[in-house]
Amino acid sequence: MTAPLNHSAPITVEVALGERTYDIVIGRDVLPSLGARIAALRPGVRTAIVTDRTVAKHWLAATEASLAEAGIPTSHFVVEEGEGSKSYAGLEKVSEALIAAKIERNDLVIALGGGVVGDLAGFAAAILRRGVDFVQVPTSLLAQVDSSVGGKTGINSPKGKNLLGAFHQPVLVVADTAVLDTLSPRQFRSGYAEVAKYGVLGDAAFFAWLEANHAEIVRGGAAREHAIATSCRAKAAIVARDERENGERALLNLGHTFGHALEAATGFSDRLFHGEGVAVGITLAAQLSAQLGMLADSDAQRVQHHLAEVGLPTRLQDIAGFAQEGLADADALMALMAQDKKVKRGKLTFILLEAVGQAVIAGDVEPAMVRNFLQDKLSG
Repeated sequence: MTAPLNHSAPITVEVALGERTYDIVIGRDVLPSLGARIAALRPGVRTAIVTDRTVAKHWLAATEASLAEAGIPTSHFVVEEGEGSKSYAGLEKVSEALIAAKIERNDLVIALGGGVVGDLAGFAAAILRRGVDFVQVPTSLLAQVDSSVGGKTGINSPKGKNLLGAFHQPVLVVADTAVLDTLSPRQFRSGYAEVAKYGVLGDAAFFAWLEANHAEIVRGGAAREHAIATSCRAKAAIVARDERENGERALLNLGHTFGHALEAATGFSDRLFHGEGVAVGITLAAQLSAQLGMLADSDAQRVQHHLAEVGLPTRLQDIAGFAQEGLADADALMALMAQDKKVKRGKLTFILLEAVGQAVIAGDVEPAMVRNFLQDKLSG
């Protein structure tokens, strides 16, 4: 597997869902084409943009200019950054703003931002007037390869991550890879965890390619578009086969059962970004798989080494404030994992590994064994 040598024309990945099929447009400097794409898709539409303060500073004017050039009326609403906006209060503010903007069923909500904005704006669109269509314009690596694709929208409960939400597919995703240049190194690394996830769970060749090309992805070369497009193709294929996560789509949660519990334990704060929690979670899932005899120790070490080489946390001790109550407590982490969306009749479901590139759904892992595993990892 090799990356293109030069930046090419935009790459289009189709999410095949029958009448609700939509395109993911990936490329450098594709944001200016947003207005023309929306006008072609929905002539005469009105729009409302939901974004956050930092994204607004960099990209709101360009987005509004693209819409204006296409003759599309728009308004905007700016939320605070971070997971704190994915709350009951945040959902109320966005919903009321969309109602005040007189967004109707035949109009569009535009989610301009990272995963938080996409989840929040998408959920507001899903419930506004019992369902308004929306467009994803993801501005973080994590959102471009994961949260903007597949129709999962929602907010957090104080009791757990993404426990309230709806499946609501966008009608278009426009992923401009140039906007990623404004991310901090930590934000970019956080998104990279989701890129690596696709290789670890289902594409050994892609994981090997990432091991050789991750520096070029960070630098913003053509490898970046290749990595994003490969990730989107992988997710699109799974979503097309299992839109509502009744089976195979659960594999996309590799690392998330642990990761979401760690996010909750750190108060959904900047102590631990989502992708950082996923990186620790993927490492723990690999190590648990090895302990169960499913995965070679060398493969578990390989996964951890790659994530650490990119600069991601891979151990519980790497998390800021590790010793604080709730994070260094195996029972507290087990209680948080018990709120995971994949719990069925009180039993945890884990996504584990049989090899790099081969994930499986495991619903029969003994909780006591998981608790002892976590206690061992907490003790270093």
